[in-house]
Amino acid sequence: MGAGRLGAPMERQGRDAATSAAAGESVSVDAEARRREPLRRRASSAVPPGSGAAEGVRRERPGSLSGTASAARPRGEGLRKRRPLFPWFGLDIGGTLVKLVYFEPKDITAEEEKEEVESLKSIRKYLTSNVAYGSTGIRDVHLELKDLTLCGRKGNLHFIRFPTHDMPAFIQMGKDKNFSSLHTVFCATGGGSYKFEQDFLTIGDLQLRKLDELDCLIKGILYIDSVGFNGRSQCYYFENPADSEKCQKLPFDLKNPYPLLLVNIGSGVSILAVYSKDNYKRVTGTSLGGGTFFGLCCLLTGCSTFEEALEMASRGDSTKVDKLVRDIYGGDYERFGLPGWAVASSFGNMMSKEKREAASKEDLARATLITITNNIGSIARMCALNEETDEGWFN
Repeated sequence: MGAGRLGAPMERQGRDAATSAAAGESVSVDAEARRREPLRRRASSAVPPGSGAAEGVRRERPGSLSGTASAARPRGEGLRKRRPLFPWFGLDIGGTLVKLVYFEPKDITAEEEKEEVESLKSIRKYLTSNVAYGSTGIRDVHLELKDLTLCGRKGNLHFIRFPTHDMPAFIQMGKDKNFSSLHTVFCATGGGSYKFEQDFLTIGDLQLRKLDELDCLIKGILYIDSVGFNGRSQCYYFENPADSEKCQKLPFDLKNPYPLLLVNIGSGVSILAVYSKDNYKRVTGTSLGGGTFFGLCCLLTGCSTFEEALEMASRGDSTKVDKLVRDIYGGDYERFGLPGWAVASSFGNMMSKEKREAASKEDLARATLITITNNIGSIARMCALNEETDEGWFN
């Protein structure tokens, strides 16, 4: 789905008007702009009704027919009182993927059902009746959280993702489905909430309420752990990870987790030392993350999606690509406790033409995954020692 952009003069006008409205200033619009500006129905925000937070995020919109932000308020107040129930969204716009969370209320009353506008019903049906959107959008059905209570409403939490390079198509879809007639503010986090903010405004007629991604990360993980995953703990650890026969996955108790090290693996990696839910610092990071894995797999294997890269890696054998300790010592390096199966040199076997020709695309994908995760694990371990944290938390 394509997406167009408004011309530069209108972009500047929208940006200046939004800035002025946020500062409580009067917004003047020339006669030609008023003539072209469509009459739009307003609602106050994407914050759930009755939460008390709507007023904190509500801002008057540029291009008001009255010519001032303050003059538009009485009409907005009336609309807010009779606003129909609206789906609640949150966006995390990363460097590789966009993650959208959607809360679907399941306790809709007969009166609310009757008052729902057609565009709202269309959006609800579109999101919940599909598991794929276009060629790249995916709803992860297996991650759905059921029977939650948010702001006094009961419902299900859905998780949808698509590549960040398809963000223009998402904004265009929001315009086509008339999102702005239902609400005006989208809560968003991640670097893309800054990068695409003006596009949301000028194309989709939507404002973004930007939230810090690391604050959201910590509070989000604590929330998910508190509600569980449909009755099961979402946090776990591996006992006896080095022993394939004794290794088992066990739930991790987060009742008193602090201090802990939180390793957030996205396109790149940020490592946080967390002392409480409101007290943390970013210790360090690495540019070698999920984006590196996907990018290298695209170059080495010709894959085109992250899922395809992971699928190939699951079927590969990295030992055909990496040089192991046993390839150098003939066995374990006993003095320093290095087992023979440990990687001594990632992609080290690719110096040999014979071994290059024997390695499959699946083997290359697996070796790429091992290279990236080994690097992240090594950095995380050193950070844990420096910060004297007993627990490590990978996300």
